[in-house]
Amino acid sequence: MFEQIVFYCFAGMLIFAGSMVITVRNPVHAALFLVLAFFSSAGLWLLLEAEFLAIALVLVYVGAVMVLFLFVVMMLDINLAALREGFARYFPVAALVAIVMMVAVGTVVGRANFGLDKVAAPTPRPSDYGNTTELGRALYGEYIWPFEIAAVVLLVAIIAAIALTLRTTRQTKAPKPERQVLVRREDRVRLVKVDAERQS
Repeated sequence: MFEQIVFYCFAGMLIFAGSMVITVRNPVHAALFLVLAFFSSAGLWLLLEAEFLAIALVLVYVGAVMVLFLFVVMMLDINLAALREGFARYFPVAALVAIVMMVAVGTVVGRANFGLDKVAAPTPRPSDYGNTTELGRALYGEYIWPFEIAAVVLLVAIIAAIALTLRTTRQTKAPKPERQVLVRREDRVRLVKVDAERQS
């Protein structure tokens, strides 16, 4: 009974925070409500005994991504008046798309596919059990080759992106140490002797 109460509290906070993210007018407030939604999702992950996912959600998204997003939103100084101009005109289309998406999600995520008879509750584990250890064993044991292949693919993608975007142009001023060490004083400084002029 206690777990159900905690679940409904976190689920209610998640629904409230998610609705406020898309309805609030200030983008900074929307980002803060998104932080609350992430914390509520982390609480739901803890109820499912997935503490690694909960901590990763808090550290990665709340601690890094949302802080960066808040800095960008505050530095851009978005003009809210220009964003609200076409709200009433596009509201019927947005409402229709939202209803269609809710119906589609409701048909997929329902009792027929995600009910208690289909997905059982996690079995309680002892106090010394940690799913981080099990995740590490599965990732670096059974799925080591897909993990290594994904890492190589990402590395190749990063190198390819850098190679495609890094182009040397005439405006590129890169230092050349082999030429800098050969520079003499006469090459950089020129002494000019000018006769003094008397003021009349």
